[in-house]
Amino acid sequence: MAISLSVVLLLAIIIVVMMRSGSLKAGPMIVAVLFGFFLASSGMAPAIKRFLDSIAATLNQISF
Repeated sequence: MAISLSVVLLLAIIIVVMMRSGSLKAGPMIVAVLFGFFLASSGMAPAIKRFLDSIAATLNQISF
């Protein structure tokens, strides 16, 4: 849960920065948000979650 909340906040910050810089307009942003919303409710959601969890676990194992 903590990882997904962090990812959501990070993506929200990126979207805000892109909108303010002018590289992302409101229309495409709404389409991207709706795409993510409907993708999350599709049958691919568990596979995507497993993939992101494995990336997070791999990054967690890397020591700097």
